[in-house]
Amino acid sequence: MSKTHSVMLEPPAQTDLEKPAADVPSPDHPSDNSSFTSRAWRHMLEDVRPSGFVEFELVFLTFCTGIQDAISFPDYHCFASNQTGNTVFLLVALVIPWLDGDTFYVSNIGAALGFFLLGGWVTGQISHIVGSRVRLWLVCCNLIQSALVFIAAALQFRYGVAPQGTVAVMVVGLLGFASGSQVVQSRSMKMTEISTAMATAAWVDLIIDPKLFRAQNRPRTRRVMFLLALAGGSLVGAGIYRTAGSATAILTSAAGKLLVTIMYLFNSADKPKKTDGDANC
Repeated sequence: MSKTHSVMLEPPAQTDLEKPAADVPSPDHPSDNSSFTSRAWRHMLEDVRPSGFVEFELVFLTFCTGIQDAISFPDYHCFASNQTGNTVFLLVALVIPWLDGDTFYVSNIGAALGFFLLGGWVTGQISHIVGSRVRLWLVCCNLIQSALVFIAAALQFRYGVAPQGTVAVMVVGLLGFASGSQVVQSRSMKMTEISTAMATAAWVDLIIDPKLFRAQNRPRTRRVMFLLALAGGSLVGAGIYRTAGSATAILTSAAGKLLVTIMYLFNSADKPKKTDGDANC
């Protein structure tokens, strides 16, 4: 009787169909790795939100620009970023050609201006296609800019500094392309007060600001930060140029740009816009 009773208490054996499935991730419940990859990809496709952190990044890029221009003029008699002076020099050379090789070098000026415009054009047109503030684009674009400046530094370390010639044109062209790309990209952040390169407009807009002396004036504050960063970068660049050489100065600028590239990974994102359907819910 007890044997019969024990048999009755045993649970029925499970068939293969009734056995619980192994812990295999289903399409509705992806694994941790795929979930992390998905979140990282969405993060990279977000639009970076203009914020105080972006202000800091643009000001830091301005500082790096100051370092570059501080060495480009004494080395190559042209500006890597400031194209106002380059434009004037280029036109003066058309009327007074004997100044070429004395006051300035037309080949260097042409390379700086031409590659600056090319960098700005390429960056601007691609930005229209992929989205000017998409994090992935900002990171990739700044990474390319940093790489170009690193190459310029490597050329100087390898071949030294000559005021004109093939290496000079290559260095100036690399710095000009990176600067043009940087200036165009900075405009996408809706902070035109921080152009990261040209100071003339910032000086003028600052002194004519009707709210110049008000405590709460963000555009004024941005212009002041931009001008101070440009001046500070120029002073630091001149100091490095005097003590360690222009190659080290360019290397310092490249490292700063690379740091900003990494910082773009941590910017806050724009909130997704609500559709009409979401608004009616």
